[in-house]
Amino acid sequence: MLQTTVARLSGLPIATPLVVCNESHRFLVAEQMRQSKVLGHNILLEPVARNTAPAVALGALHAMQNNADPLLLILAADHVIRDTAAFHAAILAAIPLAEMGNLVTFGIVPHSPETGYGYIRRGEAVTNGAWRVAAFVEKPDLRVAEQYLNSGEYFWNSGMFLFRASRYLSELGKHHPKILAACREAIANAQADLDFVRVDAKAFSACPRDSIDCAVMERTDAATVVSLDAGWNDVGAFAALWEVLPKDADGNVHRGDVLTHDSHHNLVMAESMLVATVGLNDTVVVQTKDVVLVAPRDRAQEVKQIVEQLQSGRTEHRLHRQVFRPWGHYDAVDVGPRYQVKRITVNPGAKLSVQLHHHRAEHWVVVSGAARVTLDGQEHLLTENQSIYLPVGTIHALENPGKIPLELIEVQVGSYLGEDDIVRFEDRYGRAQPHP
Repeated sequence: MLQTTVARLSGLPIATPLVVCNESHRFLVAEQMRQSKVLGHNILLEPVARNTAPAVALGALHAMQNNADPLLLILAADHVIRDTAAFHAAILAAIPLAEMGNLVTFGIVPHSPETGYGYIRRGEAVTNGAWRVAAFVEKPDLRVAEQYLNSGEYFWNSGMFLFRASRYLSELGKHHPKILAACREAIANAQADLDFVRVDAKAFSACPRDSIDCAVMERTDAATVVSLDAGWNDVGAFAALWEVLPKDADGNVHRGDVLTHDSHHNLVMAESMLVATVGLNDTVVVQTKDVVLVAPRDRAQEVKQIVEQLQSGRTEHRLHRQVFRPWGHYDAVDVGPRYQVKRITVNPGAKLSVQLHHHRAEHWVVVSGAARVTLDGQEHLLTENQSIYLPVGTIHALENPGKIPLELIEVQVGSYLGEDDIVRFEDRYGRAQPHP
């Protein structure tokens, strides 16, 4: 969905997109941006989550460096928009309003009394298709939502915005100066790291949490809403994903290797194995390499309670089978006492650090591509079906000199197999430790 959000911008007069994300997602985001051919020092990392008002402030402050003051189009990565042409038309209509100093939000023309969205009540007309914002309204119950729909005065709140960077910061400073001060300090002490910009963790951690709606849009007198009717959906839950995806004759949405019998209106997503259902109805089944979720479709949002349990003493929410790194990724295929098996993918031209392990030996078998292995100062070039043994304590490095991804199987054997048993001597990604 992140890649789709970026691709949807093609044809608009925009610069390379700036992605704001949590530090723990940095390599996943970088890989998706690389695949979309828009990676280039344009990922801004939040050390902690502080909601949307600080995130947008970081983006605005970063965009204003070098005496620039651009218009900022603020988009979330989890939206579905079916009519790209209508989306572009709404943005182009909003540009003159933003250039005049308005803080523009995009109101979705409602087609049903939706209770899962906040609403925007329109006020005085500014231009054809644009109005002053009279009020932001929280998610209503069904009766109130029906009243909103029948009145014709309300839009769904999309959470998308367009404004000039300096204008947003000015309004943020007026209405929530503590957020602005913390973000200014965080950006002032930011450091570049590959394609990432790392803001000062201590300063940003002290920033208050608040949404852009509560911190700015509900308080400013410059809020303007532009109507958008483009097949929009905020895919914030699995039930919403079922609604927007194509269905088979039984109303099922299947992704991956799925077999069913007498099953209807289900969302079944299989990431790495066959999933079969019998007599299952109105259910969400999501199989990943880490966990399997099964829930009634109308209760899928309660996965939040499972996440809370995961965060109380378990590791699945932070230690995953598939892990992204700046050079590619690995998949922990199997693990047991004194051994671990990984499938490693190294991007063309990428290189792992020069390193050693104190507690484990490694065996590498090339599946496809070419591997340049440096072992205790000697270089070895391996191709498909060739292997090499790396004893405990040897200094080694792995590089992909080819033009296609390098795939290899790594078998680790030893008394301790943790990721912290790595001593890095050289690393092009800035992860080497100082050594005496």
